Amino acid sequence: MELTWTRYCVLGDFSNGDKVVYERQLLALPDGGTIGLDFTGPTTQENIDPGTTIVVVMHGLTGGSYESYVRSILSVICAARERGGPGYRGVVVTFRGCAGVELTTAQMYSGGYTDDLRTALFYLSMKYPRARLVGLGFSLGANVLTRYLGEEGANSKLISGCALGCPWDLEKNSIQLEGGWFHRNVYSRAMGKSLLRLSLSHMDTFIKKSTVDCRPDIKGLLKAKNPRLTDMNDMLTCRVGGSSPPFPFPSSTAYRKWASSHNHIQTIRVPFLAINALDDPVISDIPVPVPEEASHTIIVTTPGGGHLGWFQRQEQAGFLHVERWSKAPVCEWLRATGDELVAEPRKKDLVEVVDGFTRLVDTPKIGYREKGTFKVVADAGAAGVIAGL
Repeated sequence: MELTWTRYCVLGDFSNGDKVVYERQLLALPDGGTIGLDFTGPTTQENIDPGTTIVVVMHGLTGGSYESYVRSILSVICAARERGGPGYRGVVVTFRGCAGVELTTAQMYSGGYTDDLRTALFYLSMKYPRARLVGLGFSLGANVLTRYLGEEGANSKLISGCALGCPWDLEKNSIQLEGGWFHRNVYSRAMGKSLLRLSLSHMDTFIKKSTVDCRPDIKGLLKAKNPRLTDMNDMLTCRVGGSSPPFPFPSSTAYRKWASSHNHIQTIRVPFLAINALDDPVISDIPVPVPEEASHTIIVTTPGGGHLGWFQRQEQAGFLHVERWSKAPVCEWLRATGDELVAEPRKKDLVEVVDGFTRLVDTPKIGYREKGTFKVVADAGAAGVIAGL
């Protein structure tokens, strides 16, 4: 079912289901960058109890809050209590340059760079100090989430995490993805073209704002026609996928070895659930069995599901309907950890305000300044984007 469900995830029409209305808060960062936080909930943001649990979502490669896999979860977990939901607040952390967020420096994002998530969590913990924060990541965003949880250990601002379709060992999975003709020329090129399309939309920023430490291969990007994902890693991600150091990397291989998340699960110290499909065409190397040192981690594998698929057919009112069965166990996990988990109180941060930026005293690169808010209606994928990847 690998080809069927992954292809349906990319090509299926999800515009009629799980409509979610977001309020986007843009955050300016101390390095000049910008990220977007897309808020949703059972009612308008100002009418939600400030202590309500927040599901913090990290989307996939070139994605955003519009993705059907994001909406399928948030439409349930953010449903009002009178409609049978827990009434949580949802926040999708939108990567630099993705889903309409302006790229304001030459630096983009990557599967290994966690400081933008760290900044988003700092902002949320300042704005909603009584709210419990639970993490949810998809594909590339799952890798970022896993690395963050491992890097922070017991100091994580997230009290739990859930990762769907995490790519784990990026180098091993890249080798296997590029090793077969079909996967190399279908999946790898699909993701490569999606990333190329996104990078070309920001070419003016790359040309005007690139520095010695942050410069993509502009000539290569302008000449590229049908690149594979590894080509884009060479021309773009290993050069501008994060701050210096450790970026830029000498090669995409060096970047992928650094950015992998499989070697971070041993230091995760909050409950962490990961789900991978064994027929995922993009991810074939999964760290199971889980090592004993990874005492807070559970990795579940399913025989089918493809990449972020996990669909099932159901009959409704005499019509055949397809929906993701994965949202049921994921929402159960989020509710269990969001409502019932006994968690240590968050450590209070030492904070200062400098030049309009609220930032951490001991880590001044982690900071923010609010730029503005506006409404976003998400009921379908962005035009020209490879949805679901």
